[in-house]
Amino acid sequence: MCRNIRQLHNFEPPATTDEVTAAALQYVRKVSGSTKPSQANQPAFDAAVAQIAASTRTLLDALVTHAPPKDREVEAEKARARAAVRYAR
Repeated sequence: MCRNIRQLHNFEPPATTDEVTAAALQYVRKVSGSTKPSQANQPAFDAAVAQIAASTRTLLDALVTHAPPKDREVEAEKARARAAVRYAR
């Protein structure tokens, strides 16, 4: 999976439209192999991003969990700690 796509489910506050769209964009870039499509492919690229973002929002709204929501700041701090260990020289 693309490293830039982040988990969006079970966070407080819930994922924003911008976060869902960014994840969809990363997915389409990965699948298409293109970060910047040609002008001829731009409409198809944009349509795919919109469809995937809509599907992602539908999925996130339908998922059910009994786990308490995660805190974004706590999860970000954990990620920074893992990165510090991973990239320590």
